[in-house]
Amino acid sequence: MSITAIIITALAIGIIVGGILVIKKSAHKFNLTAEQLADIKKRNEELDKEEKEQE
Repeated sequence: MSITAIIITALAIGIIVGGILVIKKSAHKFNLTAEQLADIKKRNEELDKEEKEQE
């Protein structure tokens, strides 16, 4: 393997690892209120009900 191929491979791996680390650092959890959770559960139940009716 030539030195150019080694450098290109190292750069590609570095870019991939760097991108993953940036995504990991910027990720955060959603802090939802009880009201928001209730709305989500209600909407999911309605969608499940509609899907069952369509079948």
